[in-house]
Order: sequence, then structure tokens, then C-alpha cells
Amino acid sequence: MTAILAIDQGTSGTKAVVVDAEDGIVALAEEPLRPAYLSGGGVEQDPRALLDSVLDAGRRAVREAGRPVAAVALANQGETVLAWDRTTGAPLSTALVWQDRRAESVCAELAEHRERCAARTGLVLDPYFSAPKMAWLRRHLTRDGVVTTTDTWLVHHLTGQFVTDASTASRSLLLDLDKVAWDDELLALFGLEGEPLPRIAACDEIVGTTRAFGPEVPVAGLIVDQQAALVAEGCLTPGTAKCTYGTGAFLLANTGPDPVRSSAGLTTSVAWRAAGETPYCVDGQVYTVASAVRWLQDLGLVGSATGLDAAAAADAEGVLCVPAFAGLAAPWWAPGATASFTGLTLSTRREHLVLAVLQGIAAQIAELCARVAADLGHPPTRLRADGGLTRSAALMQAQADIAQVPVDVYPHAHATPLGAAALARCALDPALTLEEAVGDWQPATVHHPRWSADRAAEFRTAWAQAATASAAEGERA
Repeated sequence: MTAILAIDQGTSGTKAVVVDAEDGIVALAEEPLRPAYLSGGGVEQDPRALLDSVLDAGRRAVREAGRPVAAVALANQGETVLAWDRTTGAPLSTALVWQDRRAESVCAELAEHRERCAARTGLVLDPYFSAPKMAWLRRHLTRDGVVTTTDTWLVHHLTGQFVTDASTASRSLLLDLDKVAWDDELLALFGLEGEPLPRIAACDEIVGTTRAFGPEVPVAGLIVDQQAALVAEGCLTPGTAKCTYGTGAFLLANTGPDPVRSSAGLTTSVAWRAAGETPYCVDGQVYTVASAVRWLQDLGLVGSATGLDAAAAADAEGVLCVPAFAGLAAPWWAPGATASFTGLTLSTRREHLVLAVLQGIAAQIAELCARVAADLGHPPTRLRADGGLTRSAALMQAQADIAQVPVDVYPHAHATPLGAAALARCALDPALTLEEAVGDWQPATVHHPRWSADRAAEFRTAWAQAATASAAEGERA
């Protein structure tokens, strides 16, 4: 039996699981984190808190498991960056979280290069990605040390190495997507020429060893969090798709070996690099999902996320919500968009607002499914779903109704670390295929559409009009 310590270092917390090929998850430890939300669109984290959370959660999980682990795997936030000293490992800045919008000025300066960036990287020129934040950090915080995504810094503390993985690198706006290599022209474009960048490793590669969690073991299975979930949910063939419902929502669809450039406002990234192959994926993002639910909690409209279904009406009675509390991502890319409710009357009650928020989340994801269909030539026939909010039957049913596809709810709350663990297992045993490492799984629940196709189309048309108005209002602001 081969146990793997798999760590998911996320935005609102770090999760560590010890997973055994025979016994499944045998231990779980979590450490909460609270990003600082600043005026002007800043979102920051304390790097030392990130590192401490990785070490503390990992050590607790290993103790709870009561068995040795054969490797450590690490999934990361993807686009969160910091400056740090390569000699001492000390952070030289806060960590700018993927949600941070302060690099909008950098993107505005480079607006004429949007098409060039998209063609080279598969991404949209937006502060969401790493390079604009790296450039902003260099201008406003420090010129010292190196500036990288947080995975490189964490792995350096574990192993002493200076690496990132191919999937994380593809989220930077600095990677030539076809070559899977850093691009000097892009570095120059962002004013980052001369910056030392980490070596790009395969996701099934042993990148070093660590004693941070006990006896010395290999570190492998490095991957960005959303692609890790794509692996765990078995989306290993072109056209398969999953959506993770966390702080934000992230829909990814496997495109196989072809790095499709989206014509529909989505982005293209490396899905993973393993067994000498590099499949790609298209993806779309919804910035506020669990954070929209927290907004409902803060207003006292729901007691907790677990109380969503009890608080939601059976019908929203014509109320529509565009939950753009932090702007709209794909396919609008309207950072200035703000949230809106329409269709309110004197008969509108709390429960209508709660359902309208859930339907607004589902409508954004349904729009992403339609854009995936435009890029791949056919829509996903099913949507696999993971993340904490899949516990809300009201949200999952709204998703099935509005997108008009069955929604298969992943049976574990830990898809991201399980995907990283599967890649680490492949690193330890190169004869093992990724399909074998992932294994088979059955949905905990399947939500089938109850709405007619006509009702879904009518809703989506009305909602899309409200979203377009929100995006246009944001541009005028």
C-alpha cells in the first residue's frame, strides 16, 4: 500500500489528506485562512501564514494517519504571486491573491497587445493572471529577490528547489502555450525581462525531497488546483468537463492534445503534463460563488451555507440576480461590473433573493458551458461538479435546469488533493497510467434537468441581458 500526503493550498484554507490506494482517505486536516480585502481591489495573504498552514495541516494529517507516506503532492492557487529571497526563503512582499485587481492599470497600458497575448498564451489580458500582478508588484512593492507564484516559494521551503509545474506556468501570461516554455518577448512586454523564472516541471515528476513531515520522502504531483480536480474527476478525454464550486467557480473542459484558442471568451491552459504528454483544457471563471453566499450570510438572509436549501424559495418569482460582486470574468471580462437584482416587487421576500443568487451563479456557469460548446463543436453531455457548495441541492438543481445537462456530484469534498495524489502516484510508479491512478468513481447524486428546454432558454436570455447591462454599467463607471 502506498500512502500519499496531498496538500491543497487554497485561498480560504489549506487542506491536507493522506490517501492510500487501498483504503482511500485515511486522514484529513484543514487550516483556515482569511485573505485581506483592501480598498482599490487589493486582495492579499500573509505568505508566512500560507507556509505555516501547509506545514501544520500536513503534519497533523500524517499524525492522524498513523502510517508512513511515500510522497508529498502539492496543489496550488495558480495565479497568486509574491516576491521572496532565494537565499533565505524569506518573503519580501505580501502574496497578491488571484482575485487582486490592482494590476488593471498594467493591463490597460498593454491593451493594444491583447490579441498577441491571447494568440501566444491562450489567456486573456487580465489582472486575474500572474504576470500583470508580478509587474504591479515590481512597480509598487519591491524590486528585490525573485517574484513567482506561491507554489514555487512553498516548494522551495520543502525541497530547496526552484520549480513550478506546467499547468501553473500556463496561468501566467508568460508561457508560450504551444512550446510550454517561458517566452522572452512576453517577459519584456510586462517589464519583467531579466527576472529569474523557475524551471517548468512535469506534473508527474519528482522535483526533490522533503523532511518537513517526517522521514525524507519525494515531492511530486505539483499541479494547479483546478486542473487537479479535473484529474480527480476523471476528465481525461476530450470533451469531458467539470465545475468546482468554491470561493469562485471554475469550469474546465479537456480539449486533448490540441491547445484550442477560444473564440468564445474562455481561456486555454495546460491541463497537466504527465507520461510525456500534454493535454490542454479550456476554462471559464466565476469570481464570486461561496463569497456570494457569505454576502447572503453577512446580510442575515441565510444563517450558514448549510442552510441555503432551507432558505431558498421553490421559485424566484421573476427575480434575477447577476452576482458580480467582484466583476464578471469569462466570457465578459468586465472587472468593473457590479452585482444587480432585477424583477423586485413588494411581494419579493428573502427566500426569492436567496434563490435568485443561486440561479445567478448557475446561469454564469451555464453560459460557460455554452461557450465550451462553441469552442469544441459540441456541448458537454454531462457536468461533473465538486466543491463545498455541491452540498446545496437547490444550487445543483438550478445548474441542471439552466444548463440543461445532468450534473454528477463528485462523492468527495477533496477532489483537488486527490488529483494531485494520483499524479504523485504516477511519479512513484511510471508504469501506472493516470486512468489507473485516478480509479473509478460513482456520483454521490445526479441532478437531472426538470425545466423544459424552452423555459431554460427564456431564463438564460433574460439573465444574459441583465449580465450584459451589468458589464456595460461597469465600463461606464
